[in-house]
Amino acid sequence: MTPNEFIDTKAPQLAQYGKAFLRDQLDFNEVQLYLWDTLEEWQQFNHQGDAQSDMERVFWHLLHAFDKWPDWMIRGNQYLRTQVDECCDYLNLGGQVPNNCIGIRPNS
Repeated sequence: MTPNEFIDTKAPQLAQYGKAFLRDQLDFNEVQLYLWDTLEEWQQFNHQGDAQSDMERVFWHLLHAFDKWPDWMIRGNQYLRTQVDECCDYLNLGGQVPNNCIGIRPNS
């Protein structure tokens, strides 16, 4: 599976998880499980190098946000909440890349 195929498959799923979390329809632990399953799958492919598209950069940025910040911070900090929401919208709909979205591929 190429990096683009991986991102094309995973990005809509991550956006769905993110939106459901923001609407209090999904527990943060479920987002965390998705995050670790996705990283485990990514590691199997051993893709190296920089993110190749805006979609991939936003994907990694959003995944990192769910790893870095606790649930109460994402829900309670208006800046983080808006950024997560905008990243989810971008992964679903495309359009303009959200501001300050600097996603990089995880190291193997």
